[in-house]
Amino acid sequence: MSDQVLRAAQGLVSILRVLAGVLLASSVLLNFVNVVARYFFSASLYWAEEVMLYLMVGCVFLGNGVVAWSGRQLRMDVIVGMMPAKLREGLHLFSELALIVTCLVIVWFSTPVIRDLFSFEQRSQSAEIPMYIPQGLVPVGLALMALLVVIRLLTGGDPQEKTSTPGH
Repeated sequence: MSDQVLRAAQGLVSILRVLAGVLLASSVLLNFVNVVARYFFSASLYWAEEVMLYLMVGCVFLGNGVVAWSGRQLRMDVIVGMMPAKLREGLHLFSELALIVTCLVIVWFSTPVIRDLFSFEQRSQSAEIPMYIPQGLVPVGLALMALLVVIRLLTGGDPQEKTSTPGH
């Protein structure tokens, strides 16, 4: 069963990589189109900045699961790295558990906000994008991040990535 969960997590990470890449490439392409329209045709896309911002939010919050899967999220571990191995492992586990709890708390508290944005049909100012979509990417991304960290902790993560994970 552990192998199936590990394969499913690796598949999810692959999907998240592709989605984050598509969102980033879309943002860059939209920026390029807007620059060409502005400087060559004197007609900028008034909604482009807003859409690029939301594309970047999606890229970051969907991509953070990929980073967490590999154990490369930001940590303040300079001092921890100098500690004895057993203590270092315990502190890394505590750090991972704190990450999971923090993600889940944010998901818990953001869910009513997303529900309200959906029910009020609030839209962005320029592009008229329903606000629950970009705002919803935050809890979705954090929930996926927590899930992938839990799976990594329970299964030992991807054996190929173990050798490159900091602290190992």
